Amino acid sequence: MTRLQLRHVAGHLLTPLLMCLGMAFAYLGAFHQPTPNHLELAVVGDSPQAMVLAQTMKDKAGDGVDIITVPTREAAMDALDNRDLVAAYVPEAQRPELLVATAGSDTSAMAAEVVFRQVSDHQGVPLVVTDVTTKAGGDPTGQGLFFLLVALSVGAYGSVAVIGAAGATLRMRVRAAVGVVTALVVSLIGILVAGPVFGVIDHDYAAVFGIAWLYSAGIILIGIGLHTFLKRWTTLALITLFVMLNFTTSGGVYGPQLQNGFFGALHSFWNGADFVEGLRSLLYFDSAAGFGMRLLGLFAWLAVGVVLVGVAGRYEARNAPTPVAPAAVEEEIGESVAV
Repeated sequence: MTRLQLRHVAGHLLTPLLMCLGMAFAYLGAFHQPTPNHLELAVVGDSPQAMVLAQTMKDKAGDGVDIITVPTREAAMDALDNRDLVAAYVPEAQRPELLVATAGSDTSAMAAEVVFRQVSDHQGVPLVVTDVTTKAGGDPTGQGLFFLLVALSVGAYGSVAVIGAAGATLRMRVRAAVGVVTALVVSLIGILVAGPVFGVIDHDYAAVFGIAWLYSAGIILIGIGLHTFLKRWTTLALITLFVMLNFTTSGGVYGPQLQNGFFGALHSFWNGADFVEGLRSLLYFDSAAGFGMRLLGLFAWLAVGVVLVGVAGRYEARNAPTPVAPAAVEEEIGESVAV
């Protein structure tokens, strides 16, 4: 093997090594030590005892937990449905109850249960946990939507390498059209497997399909636009955007209430969080609280893709792209790693 061949191999090894480094920082940084970060809890009641209990728990828990009081159980149920709370504790001498919404985040609900179980254990009575949400029969943990997100993401960014490299001689508008159609196929595969096959989704199929297309099309169009400038580095860029920073901030494993400020901040606007939280609101919460903003967020990511495609199209019109050799096309497609 000549020195030139070794340099060629080393150059292509750089991509997976950078992926390894990025994955280690992203996943371990996001998940290695889940601790409460503004975990929104409530004590039900407007008596002095309820207020003292809330303040005492707040003092013990510190800044990681936000505890308020709500006057009635019905008010607590409304706050949970509006996704303003993770859990609400109903203090009763013999039968204390914890109201949770596991469809919003099963891990956050478990963290809230740990907090309030200390109170009931101190009283020497069992804690009754009531889940106010109803999930699909095939998704008892409420994490099925996250795994649907993973499938759609891999299908979307994996398609970009094929469209960008194998379709490099096609006009930008043709590649964009192929991308839009590909997003429809990716979304159809996702909804069929998540719905009829595994029962993760059991209603609102048309709406879920539309949201899946918005999400997938945004990734594909962004990738097609970036490919004009990044070439074989496009896959690394897309994995950084839509795996490393996306899966970790989507709320599918841990919600922002159990993550540090960086990942919690990205959760407020990243497209994976828009997809997961938007579908949770639509499918599991009667008020559909926050659904409109999450849908708007997905449209914004799609708009970014449209703009990038437009910019890339103009750039290619002024700078005619160099024909790509078949071997280079196969190399670039081969670097599309599914995570």
